[in-house]
Amino acid sequence: MLTTAPAMPCDGRQSATAVAVARGAQRFLRSLGLACVSELPLASGRRADLVALSGDGEVWIIEIKSSVEDFRADRKWPDYRLHCDRLFFATAPHVPSAIFPEDAGLILADGFGGALVRDAPEHRLHPSTRRSMMLAFARAAALRLQALADPAGRFDEQN
Repeated sequence: MLTTAPAMPCDGRQSATAVAVARGAQRFLRSLGLACVSELPLASGRRADLVALSGDGEVWIIEIKSSVEDFRADRKWPDYRLHCDRLFFATAPHVPSAIFPEDAGLILADGFGGALVRDAPEHRLHPSTRRSMMLAFARAAALRLQALADPAGRFDEQN
């Protein structure tokens, strides 16, 4: 008997390009040994596109940008530095790399994988912020797994 794993539902806010970039970036990050959670609410009220957690507790935030217009329209990304050890952008190969700031990392990705173009400088989190981020990451991941296992249950991330 052939069975398929349940899939996380797509929330429909992202373009097809953004979904492909996120998938490829997550595959790339996993190849580096990092675990990812997408669309993670932050204490600031913002929502990070991807948050990646290393085995030693380093927290990366990856902001997905699918086009030049997407990058230019969004000026909230500097706020993400308060919630991570390293900040990256991930974008599609057709988006010019030159538009992204030099003080953030850069990942090029498509629906199949990704590659590191520029590493991100490290700015270590305060221990209390690290704890808060790790708890948010763990709770979101656990609630999403529960929701997949019990689609009729109530597992919203706000409670």
